[in-house]
Amino acid sequence: MTGAILNAAGIIIGGFIGLVRPTPLSPQTQNFFKLMLGASTLLFGLRLTWFSLGGTVGGTLKQLTIALFALMLGNLLGKLLRLQRASNRLGQYARRLIETNRPHDPHRFSNGLNACAILFCAAPLGILGAVQDGLPSVAGAAGYYQILAVKAVMDGLAMLGFVALFGGGAIVAALPVFVFQGTITLACQVYLEPFLRAHGLLDSVNAVGGLVVCTVGVVIFEIRRVDLADYLPALAVAPLLTWLWK
Repeated sequence: MTGAILNAAGIIIGGFIGLVRPTPLSPQTQNFFKLMLGASTLLFGLRLTWFSLGGTVGGTLKQLTIALFALMLGNLLGKLLRLQRASNRLGQYARRLIETNRPHDPHRFSNGLNACAILFCAAPLGILGAVQDGLPSVAGAAGYYQILAVKAVMDGLAMLGFVALFGGGAIVAALPVFVFQGTITLACQVYLEPFLRAHGLLDSVNAVGGLVVCTVGVVIFEIRRVDLADYLPALAVAPLLTWLWK
């Protein structure tokens, strides 16, 4: 659960820095972090996909074809399930807590905890990162925690503003984030990974996961808007297509 630990640590560290140094980051510093996070997301996404491809040229093309079909079908399934709409509704609820916050509100602590926990847990990158943290990218390797390491920096930067609004309640959000992501990671380690490896389906999940991570970089660089939550079902579609194509 390295990724879950890093994400929780990023929230805590960012929160304490925000309490000690309430001055907002300069535009130059914000642009630096935006460039760094966007490049890191693209790098780790492509790296994960690359590790998942191998064998002959024909085999690699087959894997890529399956991954692309999985993304298309997964996105269609996500739209039918209205995953992005559900994620947006959670975000809107958290936004209302932020907009209605007042310095002397007796519910300031709990509102900060709820708003930050919702935003950090409902983020598609966090769910995807927790899944990949429970699945090794190569044989014998540990989980691919790098995705949640990037999210840890994102959440830590966001905490600089959240603690100014909510105080210490925002920092406590690290606990539900750790529990939520850790539960997903452990479930993948104990139940999903052995099944996928036994049936030769692990690489298909990792290949699609890497491509979805790359779309996060597209969003960070504001190249285009992407409904990330709608792509999450692709992680389940990919091994199904791989099994059918055998």
